[in-house]
Amino acid sequence: DLGTAVNVQMMVFGNMGDDCGTGVAFTRDPATGEKVMYGEYLTNAQGEDVVAGIRTPVPIAELNDRMPAVYKQFTDICENLEQFYRNMQDVEFTVEKGTLWMLQTRAGKRTAAAAIKIANDLVDEGLIDRKRALTIVEPDQLDQLLHPQFDASKKPESVATGVAASPGAAAGKVVFTADHAVEAAKAGERVILVRHETSPEDIAGMHAAQGILTAFGGKTSHAAVVGRQMGKPCVVGCGAIEIDEPGAKFSIGGTVVKEGDFISIDGATGEVFVGQVPTLEADIHQNVELAQLLSWADDVRRLGIYTNADYPKDAKRAREFGAQGIGLCRTEHMFFEEHRRPAVVGMIMATSDEERSKYLEQLLPFQQEDFEGIFEAMDGLPVIIRLIDPPMHEFLPSRESLLEEVVRLRTTGEDPTALAEREHMLSVVESHWEVNPMMGLRGCRVGLMLPGLTEMQVRAIFQAACAQTRKGVKVKVEVMIPLVSHINELRAEITKLRAVAEQVMEEQGVRVDHKFGTMIETPRAALTAGNLAEEAEFFSFGTNDLTQMTFGFSRDDSEGKFLLDYVKRGLLPSNPFQSLDQDGVGQLVRKAVKDGRATRPEIELGICGEHGGDPASIDFFHRVGLAYVSCSPFRVPVARLAAAQAALRNDHNVGAEKDV
Repeated sequence: DLGTAVNVQMMVFGNMGDDCGTGVAFTRDPATGEKVMYGEYLTNAQGEDVVAGIRTPVPIAELNDRMPAVYKQFTDICENLEQFYRNMQDVEFTVEKGTLWMLQTRAGKRTAAAAIKIANDLVDEGLIDRKRALTIVEPDQLDQLLHPQFDASKKPESVATGVAASPGAAAGKVVFTADHAVEAAKAGERVILVRHETSPEDIAGMHAAQGILTAFGGKTSHAAVVGRQMGKPCVVGCGAIEIDEPGAKFSIGGTVVKEGDFISIDGATGEVFVGQVPTLEADIHQNVELAQLLSWADDVRRLGIYTNADYPKDAKRAREFGAQGIGLCRTEHMFFEEHRRPAVVGMIMATSDEERSKYLEQLLPFQQEDFEGIFEAMDGLPVIIRLIDPPMHEFLPSRESLLEEVVRLRTTGEDPTALAEREHMLSVVESHWEVNPMMGLRGCRVGLMLPGLTEMQVRAIFQAACAQTRKGVKVKVEVMIPLVSHINELRAEITKLRAVAEQVMEEQGVRVDHKFGTMIETPRAALTAGNLAEEAEFFSFGTNDLTQMTFGFSRDDSEGKFLLDYVKRGLLPSNPFQSLDQDGVGQLVRKAVKDGRATRPEIELGICGEHGGDPASIDFFHRVGLAYVSCSPFRVPVARLAAAQAALRNDHNVGAEKDV
């Protein structure tokens, strides 16, 4: 709008003879962080010659052989620049007739490993203090250090690119079903699960696979969210692949890949490769400099860093990464284990409370076993357990596949017994089928409509807590009731579940440190948080669903249909499922914090949605005054650093925003 700017400046020429030249250099190695001059130089050349690839430059050190006085002057200036800017510099220079001219300097881009080493070294050299060191490392860079990476020297051309959903590199044989993934893994094979899109019934296969590739979906699709939770490399929305599941193959252009063939995926770039690409394993525990940086972050941050973990192994890994508790344990994931599914299906298909109770009794020891493992792994740290949340149809066979099977059996007449069984199953699935299941019978509504289900879960939780307490494990458990919209729902659930908890503790003769609370994930819950706080001892903001319901966007559909285009066209500043919409969804969070505290000043407030691992969102949660953020295990180090930066950026504000 202001018109064209004109910059008038002196020109110097590096192409006037052999006593001229030009170069680009970093004051430290941008790959390793080592304190050595790193760069390139060309004699008798202009800057364009260096970057255009027309000629091959020589290492910057050779300037010392050709023009030692100039090189000495150049390195002295670089030292001064580092001293002044207190950071590694990326500089450009020209030598004209033996005279050195500096053209520009800026903070140099660097790898994660280099960033961490440079931050530590600058502190050791006395150039910066620890707080400054925390600000010169980008939190998202830490992902590079936590996952396997492909060996860049052996990386071929990719055959397709999808959405980079969960970082890391993996190679394995192609499988198209979760069952095949489990079978192959049991046989000791490494596999990549390839699906049109994943659903909760694929959980066991996702666990067994080295990585996940889907044709549809975005960064907040089921495959992406669960992949990040598990620390599995994941590429989604790879529209270039055409999957022929009955034929057990997929094609990319003219290339056909069959089940059992090897592919490799890079979850950090979204690239897909045919064949096996060698990987380099990451070992965060051997990275002393990263541990040092994160310890400085822990000294500064106010926000607690929890993790989302559904299994003991996830809890142990997150604790190794520095998690201070579990902010979200999704109990329904425990129901998808292969040997537990029959009891789950039986429980859903039950036609009476007595029949349902029989199946719930089968499920209780499974749940208790899992909770005991989690409490043991998190000894002394809080564990927030969300009661069953998804729609019931997700535990049942697909309506479409059942319908096809019934039609086939009716047509062939080959197996009347199987037909009757399938017809009965289809009738049950039909009874649970919903036009909009994510806004249907799920969350607290399931506990209210299926007597005994959430009572069984709470009994399993408290029996596990009592058993571990007797073993000397310090248990801190918080039971979270999901998808509440009205105080009456919450009051009804909490009343009956508190009674179960008290009964178990009386039976066991053990008292357990516990709380009951709710997940704030509907706009009405946020708007009536003051009422909900009459019953809830804690709030955990489920910002995935809160974003979905506030925008009216289907998370599973919008990214593939229009959302990414919205961001590209500037209709939205960013994907609201990746970085919190502070102006809209954030206002609901802010109001719920204010109203919840007004009713119950000591209420515990946290967030367990995907935004818990996003640095920009973490800054907002710090300002709003939450107690903790919860994220997937591999995002814990990222969140620790981001929380420290939020504290530094906001003048160590340890309370809430002024209007809160």
